[in-house]
Amino acid sequence: MLAILKKEINTFFTSPIGYLVIAAFLLLSGLFLWIFKGEFNILDNGFADLSAFFLLSPWILIFLIPAVTMRSFADEKKQGTLELLLTKPISHLNIALGKYFGALVLIIIALIPTLLYVFSLWTLGNPQGNLDTGSLMGSYIGLLFLVSTYTAIGVFASSLTDNQIVAFILAVFICFFFYFGFEGLSNYNVFGDTLYIEKLGMEAHFKSMSRGVLDTRDMLYFLSLTAAFILLTKFNLNKANS
Repeated sequence: MLAILKKEINTFFTSPIGYLVIAAFLLLSGLFLWIFKGEFNILDNGFADLSAFFLLSPWILIFLIPAVTMRSFADEKKQGTLELLLTKPISHLNIALGKYFGALVLIIIALIPTLLYVFSLWTLGNPQGNLDTGSLMGSYIGLLFLVSTYTAIGVFASSLTDNQIVAFILAVFICFFFYFGFEGLSNYNVFGDTLYIEKLGMEAHFKSMSRGVLDTRDMLYFLSLTAAFILLTKFNLNKANS
């Protein structure tokens, strides 16, 4: 697994992919938070908090993470190297985990520079350091859980096809459905208990963690969903090897 993880990270940073993803995420979030006028602009808001960043990030990452993961298995299939990889003395689960953690490390690296936003708000606050650290930590932890699930979905989508564009579109659709789809469905009373339907989606759990309350139910939700998509990826690899 470690060999695959290292290979994935090296691939990202020996090609423009890794740098483009990090630059795109920081550029988009920076423009919306500090430059563009509107509800996301921190300076216009007048409050020293990063709630706009955590509101915006899931929607930016819903496109950027599939762009990172779309080549994970689709490229291997297209080049005909997947069969060779599957014959190596390594379990299919470890192959899936290696690809998964390789993409996840890149996304986490892209998130690290956003700590500069925290430092900026700490400095700009009146009085200095006037930040809700509990909510901030909860939001970052929630974002890490969200990113981990997006990445698992993206790797799963890539294992379904040998076309990177198809893998990208599938991953975006699945991520969108699990993030916003259930909340959208909860607006229709025909589904009965709307709160229960809403809790099936990632947005409700992410918002709960963003309030600074780390409920084990929210963490278990993300961990379960991530594990499910990794196991589905393993199942697809088993089929490809049969």
